[in-house]
Amino acid sequence: MQLTIIDKYILKRYLATFAVMLLLFIPIGIVVDVSEKINKMLENKVPFVQIAIYYYHFTIYFASSLFPIFLFLSIIWFTSKLANDTEIIAILGSGISFTRFLRPYIIGASIISVFVLLMGFYVVPVSSEGFNNFRYTYLRNGGKELMHGDNADVYRQISDTEFIYVNSYNSDSKMAFNFSLEKFKKEQLQYKITATRIKWNPKEKNYTLYDYTKRTLGEMGDVIEKAPEKKVKFSFDLEDLTPVIYIAETLSLGKLNAFIDKERKRGSSNINVYLVVLYKKFSVPVSAFILTIIAVSVSAMKRRGGMGTNLAIGIALAFAFVFFDKIFGTIAEKSTFSPLLAVWLPNIFFGILAIYLLRNAKR
Repeated sequence: MQLTIIDKYILKRYLATFAVMLLLFIPIGIVVDVSEKINKMLENKVPFVQIAIYYYHFTIYFASSLFPIFLFLSIIWFTSKLANDTEIIAILGSGISFTRFLRPYIIGASIISVFVLLMGFYVVPVSSEGFNNFRYTYLRNGGKELMHGDNADVYRQISDTEFIYVNSYNSDSKMAFNFSLEKFKKEQLQYKITATRIKWNPKEKNYTLYDYTKRTLGEMGDVIEKAPEKKVKFSFDLEDLTPVIYIAETLSLGKLNAFIDKERKRGSSNINVYLVVLYKKFSVPVSAFILTIIAVSVSAMKRRGGMGTNLAIGIALAFAFVFFDKIFGTIAEKSTFSPLLAVWLPNIFFGILAIYLLRNAKR
C-alpha cells in the first residue's frame, strides 16, 4: 500500500499531535502529583534517586492509564483545525471519499495500538510495580503502615483448607505485617498461626515469623506454641502476600497467564480481578481504532462554535468512555459478571456509536 502526500500529511499530524498531547499533560500530572506528595517525601527523607525513578515509572503508568483521553483529544484537536482551515472540504472536494480520507487515521491507530499492546505486555507491568512500590514504601508513614483502603488487607485462600491474611506487604524487604494462617478440616478450625511480621528468606526458601504463635485446637484443650522468632516452610508463594490488583498489574503477559492458571486450580475467589487485568491488555489497544473513528466523525465537520465545540464534545465522550470502562471493570471484580464481557462492553457500545457517527459524517 503506497501512501499519498495527503496520507503522509495526515499521518504525520496524527502521530505528532498525540506525542505533543502526551508532552503537555504528563508534566501537569507530575506537578499535581508532586504537590500532593512533597510533604510526605520530605517527612520520610526520600532519596532523590528514588524520586527520579518513581517519576519515570509514574510517567509510563500515568500515560497508559489515560491513553484513551490523550489519543481522543489529539485527534479532535488536529482534525478540527483541518476542518476550520477548510482543508477537509478541499480533500473531499477532490473526489476522495470519506472512507478513503480515514485511511491514514486507521494506519496511525494501528501504529499506536501495536505500541500500546507491547507496552501493556512488558513495560507497563514493570512501571506499575515501581510506581506502587514507591508509594507503599516511602509515602505510607515511612513504610510503617504500607497500605490502606481496599488494597491494604490481603485475605486469600491458598488451598481447599488453608487461608492466609496479611495487613500489608513491602516488596522491597520481602516482608508482610500482621500475618495469620488458618487451617480447617471439615469446616472446623484445626490450628491458627499468627505473627507480627513474616519475612521471605530467598536462600533458604522459607519464611521467618516474628512473635510467632501457633494455637492448635483439641477436644481436651488448646495447645499454644510461642517463639520470638521461628523459621517455617509454607506451601504458598511470596506473591500470595501481595494485594490482589497490585500483583496482577505487575506481571508480564506470560507470567500473568501462568498466575491465573495457578489461581484457577486453587479455586481463588479473586480470579475475576486477574482476568479483568488480562483482558484489558487486549481491549485497550482496540479502543484506539474506535476512538479514532469517533473523533474524526465528530470533528471533521466545521461547526459554528469552531474548535471549542468539537473539543467539548470530545472531552465528554472521552471521559464517558473511561467512566464506563472503570464501572464495568469494577462490576466484574466485585460480582459474578463475566470479566470478558465487562472489559469489552465499552468497546462494543462505543463501537456501535462509531458506526453511527461515521455513517452520519459520510452524509
